[in-house]
Amino acid sequence: MPIQAEYIWVDGTSPTKTLRSKTKIVPDGTDEMPEWGFDGSSTNQAKGHASDCLLRPVFICRDPIRGNGAKLVLCEVFDSDGKPHSTNTRAALRQAAERFASEEALYGIEQEYTMFTDGRPLGWPERGYPAPQGPFYCGVGADEVFGRPIVEEHMRACLEAGLQLSGVNAEVMPGQWEFQVGPLGPLDVSDQLLIARWLLFRIGEDYDVSMTLHPKPVMGDWNGAGAHTNFSTKAMREPGGIKVIEAAMAKLETNHDLHIRHYGEGIEQRLTGLHETCSFREFKYGVGDRGASIRIPLQCAKAGHGYLEDRRPCANIDPYVVARLMLETVCG
Repeated sequence: MPIQAEYIWVDGTSPTKTLRSKTKIVPDGTDEMPEWGFDGSSTNQAKGHASDCLLRPVFICRDPIRGNGAKLVLCEVFDSDGKPHSTNTRAALRQAAERFASEEALYGIEQEYTMFTDGRPLGWPERGYPAPQGPFYCGVGADEVFGRPIVEEHMRACLEAGLQLSGVNAEVMPGQWEFQVGPLGPLDVSDQLLIARWLLFRIGEDYDVSMTLHPKPVMGDWNGAGAHTNFSTKAMREPGGIKVIEAAMAKLETNHDLHIRHYGEGIEQRLTGLHETCSFREFKYGVGDRGASIRIPLQCAKAGHGYLEDRRPCANIDPYVVARLMLETVCG
């Protein structure tokens, strides 16, 4: 019996790209998914007079929603001449990952997101605001946590797909949640994050709940939404690696403005110096400091090795860009 293969790719929407997908029916037993095409003029990736773009599969996993052998097929986008499309940021990461392969870099990305229904965060009253934030983070109870059935279904789907999900939790603002992917290498963590996002958006359809990755979904005295990125090299993870971590801080500070420009549209709304952030205008790091640009976890400082947490990336990051910048800045 033929199987359904959902081809997924990143479009050219500006300033924040979105995911697109369509279904291809392929013969059962197909070992390698074939290349496919799409109308780039409808995804902000081509003009109408030359709209053909190419989808080249790069990551394939089980489709936990359809089952019955169905697949999710993440693709890179190429021009009709076979060259990487200008919106294909994975291609540049591929090159960086090869160049710095000896560093054995690992990433863990903490993806925050906010559920919306009827134009407001899930669980919020029709008028006004809920109680001040405080009891909602990792909370329990119908008056403090909203959307758990969606979170549970998404978590199961990610695990059934074979993704390396490492945890989920309710976040500081009601209706806001987080899941974590990794630790994985630069390409794998980015690919799996995008598949996990697609599953989240797709499952939300069944509940008539939309998901936003906007870094400041509600203005005012509410936490924004980030994608804290944990990063380490082999040298950082070995005994004495804390010195390598500390040496990386100078490089990260020197390239702070470059990273800020590529860490998500609307970053200035989130990185204000309030709500567990450091202002986007400055760079600082500290042990256990959630108000810093870069946090060195307390357990890593005590052990003398481990990883660093870049707290600057917004929820709407392009993971391929963030992974590449970390490699090039810290290892270059």
